[in-house]
Amino acid sequence: MNATNLGTLADLLLEQGLLAAGSPLADPSEPSRDVRVLGCAHDSRAVEPGNVFVCKGVRFEPRFLAAAEAAGAVAYVCDEALAGELARVAPGLPQLACRDVRRAMSLVARAAWGYPDRDLHVVGVTGTKGKTTVTYMLRSILDGDEPGSRAGLLGSVEYYDGASRGRSPNTTPEAPELFRRLANAADHGLTMVMEVSSQGLKYGRVEGVSFDVAALTNIGRDHISPVEHPTLEDYVASKMRIFEHAGSAVVQLGLMGRDDVAAACEGLEVTTFDACDPAADVWASDVRPEGGGTAFTAHAPGWERAMSVALPGSFNVENALCAIAVAWRLGVDADRIAAGLARTRVPGRMERVASESGDLVAIVDYAHNGQSFERFFESVREQYPGWPVVSVFGCTGVKGLERRLQMPPVAARDSRLLVYTEDDPGTEPLSDIIRDMVSVTPPDARYEVVEDRTRAIFRAVEVAGGWAAEEGRALVCLLGKGAEDRMLTAEGPVPRKLDAEVVARAIRERDARR
Repeated sequence: MNATNLGTLADLLLEQGLLAAGSPLADPSEPSRDVRVLGCAHDSRAVEPGNVFVCKGVRFEPRFLAAAEAAGAVAYVCDEALAGELARVAPGLPQLACRDVRRAMSLVARAAWGYPDRDLHVVGVTGTKGKTTVTYMLRSILDGDEPGSRAGLLGSVEYYDGASRGRSPNTTPEAPELFRRLANAADHGLTMVMEVSSQGLKYGRVEGVSFDVAALTNIGRDHISPVEHPTLEDYVASKMRIFEHAGSAVVQLGLMGRDDVAAACEGLEVTTFDACDPAADVWASDVRPEGGGTAFTAHAPGWERAMSVALPGSFNVENALCAIAVAWRLGVDADRIAAGLARTRVPGRMERVASESGDLVAIVDYAHNGQSFERFFESVREQYPGWPVVSVFGCTGVKGLERRLQMPPVAARDSRLLVYTEDDPGTEPLSDIIRDMVSVTPPDARYEVVEDRTRAIFRAVEVAGGWAAEEGRALVCLLGKGAEDRMLTAEGPVPRKLDAEVVARAIRERDARR
């Protein structure tokens, strides 16, 4: 990583009109301009010696600045409204007071970490659905038979940057963390493959990142609420920002007919994909279920090849085509793409858990809105025709308010029983969320309410086990949490077992009783 100094950061903020008037660091003769900077952090617990610390958030507490100074921060960025108060907290620490802390944070973080996006390939994937699956497919394609050798990953499930890996607290991290991960990936010679959320785009977390390829999987209604996107137009406009700093684009063919998408991609080289339309640059034919997954023939500019993914459903063929199009743009050959797709496993996405005899099957998936429910149950009909289904799901509190009205009617069409339970209620009473879900449940649909999610899963296995004993088969669908191991409650995040682990135990106990 190339080091910089405070003077360079101050000049950068001055050029962008962000540095507050009268800032001492704007003076070329100010001695602290020569202070060497190594990295940036916005969490005092993550500060390392040489970092610039960002005092972020309307509820920022001065004690965090004191902790950052003690950890070795050499300067701090803050809102100009807090400048006086924070100068008293850390009088010996140089200050970069700014008019727009969020934008300043992105610019400072990128520079403080040495502009790492210039030294590696970065792929960004956005869209309402499919981001996680596409990024895992790309990681598998790029790594080949050496996991972790060529691709880093930033997404909703986990991160890996060559230096460290772990569970992801956010789909798209804030800029100081993002550029830290990119710097690590550059040091280890990796291509970074990352999910880019609408919130990450709207609030400038990827401001300044240069994407070699930016991919758009699809667009649907989601994240519309007072605390996310107030309107669909705001949501879509946020998504389109991914193309502002992209070298090329990969877009689902049908979306190119939208004026907003076409305008966002203007001037870029665009590669289109589609599940079955030969008019796309990358498309599929002969799509069929195979061994619990899906086989198809992929067509790309200059070649066609038989391929398969271990994930069921036509929507996963579309995810695969998006990954193929990105890999093609990166110059990856067809054989390597095919091998990578065949190896891909995605935690909490169409994850299958079965009884010893195979009469009782559970599918764990992250589907959590109307669009993803439609696609999920379409896949269930294809893979398990005629199987009786019990579906377990809840809905997040406070945000994504449309979801709770969309999901029950969709699930009811293919489920013999719905079990309503918890799914990150946050500060909203769980009973209110479930009441809204019950209100849109079709009159002829059978449902139960089991608020504790673990108990709800055991109840679903109990019911489905009875059907399997009578009819020889039954399916349990666990939706919404995927590979998440926390439940967001009014008291904060609470650790929990993964749905796949809970249902595996419930099925083992059922098998033992038999």
